Formats: sequence, structure tokens, C-alpha cells
Amino acid sequence: MYFKTGLLQAFLLGGVASASRLPASISERTVDASSALNWKAATDKANAFIAQLNLSEKAAMVTGNSSAGYCIGNIAAIPRLNYTGICTQDGPTALNRADLVSVFPAGLTAAASWDEDLIYARAYALASEFREKGAQVLLGPSAGPIGRHSLGGRNWEGFSPDPYLTGRSMEATVRGIQDTGVQAVSKHFIGNEQETQRTMSFSKDGSVVEGISANIDDRTLHELYLWPFADAVKAGTAAVMCSYNRVNQTYSCENDHLLNTVLKGELGFDGYVMSDFFAVHSGVKAATGGLDMNMPGALDQTSTASSNSFFGGNLTSAVNNGSLSVDRLDDMIRRVMTPFYLLGQDNGFPTQDPASLAVLSTYYDVQIPISAEVPARDVRHDHANIIRKLGAAGSVLLKNTNGTLPLVSPKHIGVFGNDAADLTGGLDGAKKDGETGTPLGTLDIGGGSGSGKHATIVSPLDAIKARAQKTGARVSYILANDVLAANDLHSIYPTPEVCIVFLKTWASEGFDRTTLEADWDSTKVVNNVAARCPNTVVVTHSAGLNTMPWASNPNVKAIIAAHLPGEQTGNSIVDILWGDVNPSGKLPYTIPVNETDCLIPIVNLTSISSPTEWQADFTEGQFIDYRAFDAKNVTPLYEFGFGLSYTTFDLGTSLSTKSLVKKPSAVPNKNTAIEMGGHPDLWADLVKASIQVSNTGKVGGATVVQLYMTPPTGATPDGTPVRTLRGFKKVYLKPGDKRTVDFLLKRRDLSYWDVTSQQWVLPSGDITLQAGLSSRDLRAKTTVRLL
Repeated sequence: MYFKTGLLQAFLLGGVASASRLPASISERTVDASSALNWKAATDKANAFIAQLNLSEKAAMVTGNSSAGYCIGNIAAIPRLNYTGICTQDGPTALNRADLVSVFPAGLTAAASWDEDLIYARAYALASEFREKGAQVLLGPSAGPIGRHSLGGRNWEGFSPDPYLTGRSMEATVRGIQDTGVQAVSKHFIGNEQETQRTMSFSKDGSVVEGISANIDDRTLHELYLWPFADAVKAGTAAVMCSYNRVNQTYSCENDHLLNTVLKGELGFDGYVMSDFFAVHSGVKAATGGLDMNMPGALDQTSTASSNSFFGGNLTSAVNNGSLSVDRLDDMIRRVMTPFYLLGQDNGFPTQDPASLAVLSTYYDVQIPISAEVPARDVRHDHANIIRKLGAAGSVLLKNTNGTLPLVSPKHIGVFGNDAADLTGGLDGAKKDGETGTPLGTLDIGGGSGSGKHATIVSPLDAIKARAQKTGARVSYILANDVLAANDLHSIYPTPEVCIVFLKTWASEGFDRTTLEADWDSTKVVNNVAARCPNTVVVTHSAGLNTMPWASNPNVKAIIAAHLPGEQTGNSIVDILWGDVNPSGKLPYTIPVNETDCLIPIVNLTSISSPTEWQADFTEGQFIDYRAFDAKNVTPLYEFGFGLSYTTFDLGTSLSTKSLVKKPSAVPNKNTAIEMGGHPDLWADLVKASIQVSNTGKVGGATVVQLYMTPPTGATPDGTPVRTLRGFKKVYLKPGDKRTVDFLLKRRDLSYWDVTSQQWVLPSGDITLQAGLSSRDLRAKTTVRLL
């Protein structure tokens, strides 16, 4: 709601020049971001631009201005230099607060596909919509929260609690975004693992209550939370967004150690650090601490229509009084403008969609004349195809007793549960009913800034009806969960041949979940339907993992975790149910038997005696998700990396290895300069591991071959996980086909972070490698010694 005042003012004053021509296709891009311009050439352009700026303009270049454009974040234009400004828009799953855009599968769904090509394609299609709407900056992808808390409200925006899987997903996403000429903003840096008290608030008496402090030890920071950001920086991410929370007692957006020493120093990041919105709490301290851009610029939500800012005029004064150097201010602008030139955004970038202001105003309940409701640009093209494909690829088949699925021409289909219905609370997924979501309507995306406004959606019930019409099947249904929980199934006769129950679990920015069980009396719903129907299939659409207390019910014959599949949700699940697509998704997290198994509680204080009392001590170190289950020897319901298929696969018994570097040093060469992504030696391939995979079933399908690493016993410090994912490859095979899968392990993959020497170190001794089809289905093993 913070944008209301600024929007209304912009509308009444005539605001910003309207957009003009919609590019015919994405092929009209004028620059290939992966090769056309190099970083040095772009930096030279940025320096030439900086040389033409006066001091006030310099301050404006790093300070958001809510009245300067129609976007959620704006850098004002400088007409005398033909500089048109910068438009930043949410988010990682859709261009939020816009019309005629696509709603894509969530990051969680993308990770469940374990398919880097599809993850890239998702990012490319999403970013192309940003480009055609005139938005230079896409606020995504997300690697924070990584998923320390199973109940985290924004876990669905990111990928996986495993840093390797998240890192590979970040790399593919950054490349996909920036190959369209749009800037990626990798977020939220760092430790933003819960929504509860994520930032500064005020008590009833008006006193400040500081945001929660994520207290993370150095090794855990490097090997878990920082890991995927290194992949993003290596891929060339234009920007990194600092998070709301404090880290080790200092707010992320003014944390000199994190931003200057770690991000810009160790990782060699040459792009810019953008604040999360209203995450800035100081001027000079933040600027010297590593923050390069203050978004949205205002001090807080109450001052968006004013020019009051920690940056802006305060930076001008700071330069004049000597507390901030001109060199540092120039560095901030250089970091902002280098990606702008690198991606060719100075040449032929589309103007903003003329409907942007009207849509944004409507979103924030600002009344505008009907005459201002200009048509939006339709930028969706054929993106429904990739959405449908990825929605199916990110669906995980967890149970399939006696080959219940795929369905073979059932003549009577029962559909149950509030998640099967068409949307009933409106098409805007970002503004549903607080912490519960809507009581009736399918869930294809979570809420908050990472959500999107649907132009269309295909519900599961609609898609099942369409499929049934082709075969002359009958569809019976009850969608109200309160009716099902009351066990009122009297309207169902005769008992359907198959009963499909759709459950949902809502989550959104701004709050954390309170239980791992699916919403809306889900257990009663499943058990009541299963008691009536001996052939029950359960589909979950969830913003995170769920416990499944009904999983062992003998009448529950099949379970599919379909995550958040985007606007083609119904078509994606029908493709899986009827076997048009063979399920190939794998869990990007662990499903516990009980909620208490390895759960890290959300910090939630009911009263405080100190303004800094909100503390989250990451004492578990690296032991989150499957790493915790392994360390504590707890058996999960379904393990990380697990997922069934309609066919079967086998791995060879021999996992072969080949050393690619003779006698590597224990540490990277200290005389080699840091590059984007960190020390270049860390990205050198040291070992190749190979194994054969075969399709032993009767239908074609894909599986994900996974490689796990265990360091030598006693060669690494305490707190080292039992095993960590260090490679995966998705492979499609026809029945009877075989293929050799190769994994390249880099120095970083095989090293640990030494807190004393402050560098990555290869352990001495035998490193164990295991290949399998999940983290607990490991079928081949070998060792390799590097030192």
C-alpha cells in the first residue's frame, strides 16, 4: 500500500510519457547479453556517462523515486543526457502488478523439475515479458530464503534448501533473464530465512524494535547460504538485493563485511547492490558499507510522495561535508550503469507499457477514471506451452500403488477439494486473504511481491472436464472442504472409479506458515473421501513441503506433489494423470513423517524486554533438510531427490572417475586475481565421474541421476554433512536405451571453507562419491584421492 500517494500524484500531474510501439518479437533485441558487449567496454561507457553528471544527478542515480515512473521501483530519467531512467519490477514468477502477462511456475516447481534447460527456458520467457513491458530490471531470482525453515513464507519463491541445486538453478535463471537483455537481481542477501519480524518495526509506545538478526557462523555462511549467490555472480547477475534482516547484529544493507568483504571482495561482484524496499536504515553508513542503490528511495512507506531519503540529498550533503567521497559515489553509479550498457539497454529498449500506471493504481485501490484504462500490451506469446511443460515436469509422483496411474479411460471420475475449483477471489494472486488464501479456488502461485495477476488460468476441474468430454466420461465433484470434512458425500453416486482429491497450502511474503499440514482440514478431507472411494489419488498444490498423515491409507493409491505450477495448472496435472507426460520430477526437499522431525522453529517472540531481542541463532550449522535427517539418522517419509515414474530405471554398478588435474594444490593460487564468482581456481574441473543409466521399463521417460560427495573421515572440521549433492543430470531414455552420464566436479565442490585461513581447502584422503536416484537410493560408490 505504500505506493498509493506517489501513484496518485503521478497520475494527477501527468506523470511519465506513455509507451509506444510493442516489439514484434523477442528477436528484436539489439544485444546478446552473453557475448555482444564485454564488461570492460560497458564500464568504459559508464565512466563516460558519469563524467557528464553533476552532484545532484549523481545522487539521483542511486536513489529510487516513486514519482519518476510507473514501476514498483524507478530511477529518474536525465533528459539532457538522453538517459531514460530505470524501471524495476517484481518478481521471480511473473511481472507483478501488470495486465496481460503470464504467471509462471514458482521457483520451487522449477527446482522440482531438476531440469536446467527448462529452468533456463522459464527465465528467458519470463524476462522477455519484462522487456516487452519496458522493464529493465527483474527482481529475481531468489536464493534467500534458501529454506532453513520448512515453514518459511517465501520458500516457494526460491528453489531448494540444498545449495548446489539452488546454485545451479540460480545460474540457469540469471543466464536466461539476461540473455533477453533484462537485468537479473539475485536476492535476498542474506539470511532472510523467516518473514516474522524480518525488519524493523515499532512497539505500541512508538519505540523501535529491530529486525531479527540471523547469527550465522563463517563456515555455514560460505558452504550453505552464500554458495548459490556465488553461482549467480559467476553467471553475471547485474545486481544483488540485500535483505531486510540483520546478520550478526548488523542490517544486511549496511553490513560492510557482507557487502564489501564477502560479496564484492571474495566473490568479485562488480554489479550493484540494491536494497530490498525500505530495508535502508542509514545514509553514509549504508553507502560506505556497500549499498549502491536505495529502493524505492523513500525513508519509509509514509513518505513515498516526498523526497525524504537516506540517500538523495543526504548523499549530496555527505559529499560536500567530506563524510562520503566522490569516488565512492561514482563507484555506486558505475556499478549501476555498467550492466545497463552491458545488456544494451541504452539502445532501442522498449518503452513502458502505457497501461502500467492504470494497472498499478488499481492494484493499490487508487480510483482512476475509466478513460484512463488504456489497453495493456499482451506479451504472453506462446509462453503457456513452457508453463504447461514445466508444471508437469515439476510435479513429483510420490506413491503409485499397483500402477494406479496413469489413468486408463475411467468412465466415472470424482473430483474433490477446494483446490480443484476455478479462482473465486479474483485473478490477482498477490492480494488474497491474508494468511489463509481464498477458501475456494485452485492455488497455482503464492502471494506477495513474488506473485502475479492472472490473465487466464486453467483449473484442475476444468481440465479434467475437458479431458472427460473427449472420452465420454462422467465427472462428479464436491469442492467445498467444509462439506467434505463433515463427511457429507451423499451427492456422490455411484462411487467413481477414481477419486482425485486436490489439496492446497497457501503462503505469502509477510508471514510464515504455522503448520506443515495442508490447509483447510486436509486430513479429514482425504480420509473421508478415501473411506468412500477405494481408488483415491491425492494431488497437492503447495507453497512448501507438507506432512502427509494420510499417505499410508491403503485407499490412497497415488500421491502427486504438484507444487505451484502456474496458470496452466489444470492442463499440467491432467498431462500427468492420464500419462500424456511421464512424471519425472524429484523432490527438492525432504518430506518428514512427523512435523517435529528435524524442524527448525520460526523465532516468534510474544514479548520483548530489549529492542534487539529478536535473534535467530543458526546453531544447526549446515544441517538443514536432508543433511539434518542424515546427521540424526531420521527416516523421512519421502527423501530429498525422490520421485517415481511410469517406467523404471537402473544404474550401472560401476562409478568410474578420472582426475583432470595432476597433483592439485590444497588451496587456490594466492597470486591469481579474483574474478566474477570468486577465485577462478574454484571453478576449475578437477574430477570427472561417469555412470551408466538405463530405462528398464516399458515406456519412455526421464530420470535424474544424482551424485553425492562425502569428504574423508577426520579431514574436515566438525559440522561437515554426511553427504552433499555435487552433481545431477536429467536424462530421457526410450525403453531399453542406455546412456553414460558424466559429472564434472569443480574444486569448490570438493573443498571446505577453512575459517582460520579464510580460504577453500581440499581435504586430504579418500573422498567418497555415490551415484543414485535419490539421496537415499544410492546404487554405486567409489573413492577419489586428490592430495
